[in-house]
Amino acid sequence: MAENSLKQKTKRGLYWKFAEQFSNYGVQFVIGIILARLLSPSDYGITALPSVFIAIAAVFTSAGFSDALVRKPELKEEDLSTTFLYSLGVGTLCYVILFFASPWIADFYNTPVLRPLMRVTALTFLITPIGTPQNVLLKRKLDFKTPAKISVVVKILSGVVGISLAYYGYGVWALVLSGLFATVVGLVITMSIVRWLPKTGWAKESFSYLWGFGNKMMASALLDTIYRNITPIIVGKFFSTADLGVYNRARQYAAMPSQQIHSVVREVSFPVLSKLQNDTERLIIHYRTMIKVSAFVVFPIMMLMSALARPLIITMITEKWIDCVILLQLICFSMMWYPVHALNLNILTVCGRTDLFLKLEFIKKGWGLLVLCCSLPFGLVVFCAAGIVSSIVSVYINTWYTGKFYGFGFKEQMKDLLPIICLGLMMFVSVLGISYLIPSLFLQIVVGTAVGAIIYIGGAYLFKFQEIEEVLFLLNRK
Repeated sequence: MAENSLKQKTKRGLYWKFAEQFSNYGVQFVIGIILARLLSPSDYGITALPSVFIAIAAVFTSAGFSDALVRKPELKEEDLSTTFLYSLGVGTLCYVILFFASPWIADFYNTPVLRPLMRVTALTFLITPIGTPQNVLLKRKLDFKTPAKISVVVKILSGVVGISLAYYGYGVWALVLSGLFATVVGLVITMSIVRWLPKTGWAKESFSYLWGFGNKMMASALLDTIYRNITPIIVGKFFSTADLGVYNRARQYAAMPSQQIHSVVREVSFPVLSKLQNDTERLIIHYRTMIKVSAFVVFPIMMLMSALARPLIITMITEKWIDCVILLQLICFSMMWYPVHALNLNILTVCGRTDLFLKLEFIKKGWGLLVLCCSLPFGLVVFCAAGIVSSIVSVYINTWYTGKFYGFGFKEQMKDLLPIICLGLMMFVSVLGISYLIPSLFLQIVVGTAVGAIIYIGGAYLFKFQEIEEVLFLLNRK
């Protein structure tokens, strides 16, 4: 594939994925503010309690097969049909297990409403697998425009449903039913556009290939899912549901920009880099550029959100969520590294080294559990602060093999990212200082955002950051 052609396809893919994610971000942000005003921290805490069980079941349903299909040089109809049958079968099994396990989970948390809540939430496992092949076909074509449009429409419609239910007093069910509605509508629209239906049956050869690639990805995802949901389990069990709701709200706000961009980078970079898996030199050039541009965009957004956390929280969702502020400020600095994590792991997946991917996950999660056990007993503030150190150490772990195989490890990446970090911190300190001088919360947000943008963008031009040119190229739609 010609260099210019691939670059243009990468650009279009990033454009549409960013359009999707930021449109979703905007819609979700507005809807989240309205729901947070209508619902209580406890409502959010209750929906977070069973998240680990739902997330684990989702890992078994996907099994890493989608990435295997995207990466495969020649895709056969048997591959799609086998994936469809596997996902639907495992999804049905997961639903049955969660259906009968819901009473025990409700008893564990001493929250009776979890019994019907889980049974309704788990219905997604009977729905989501049906759309897996359609999404794979769109990714292989590097068609990110169609999913972007579908996602925005679904977000708006489900948001209207959620707000309506919350307004009429359905409480926690507003969150659950709007999520289920989004799953159903998203599937219907996707199937009406892609129009794929299984044409063959189960193929042993296809399953062998898919399982050979996907089993390590599934193990990695399972490990990551359990690790990420350990905190809600512990907080939900030993703290109040209000504490869990506050923590989850802070994490969700921090996740909006960081994980949305992380999702963009992950979704676009994997199929793009897969095209270069046999051209190491070009692969590393694209990979390095993606890391620098991702950090150039993500780091200042997260630092600005951290600096303006207090006026943002109070203005958007009122004083009843004030405990979110310090947690949000800290989580922003740990989650800003997500795109860097994603790209370093993507390069291993692209090259088919899922065994190394899994190995790194075991090492990282062991380190993360140590941090969790040592910090969480001291409270959520200490835990979130420790998460910053944990995230940076995890970057070092993730860059081990990229340094060993491609000469672009932790030291080289930090050297590339250091100017961006320094400029971002300069902006952070300036905005934080200004916010203490302005009494109006609204003006703190407006003035702080303007000053932050001037300092960061002006500094990038002054010091001639190369990433400016890459961002301008992406912004130019020609």
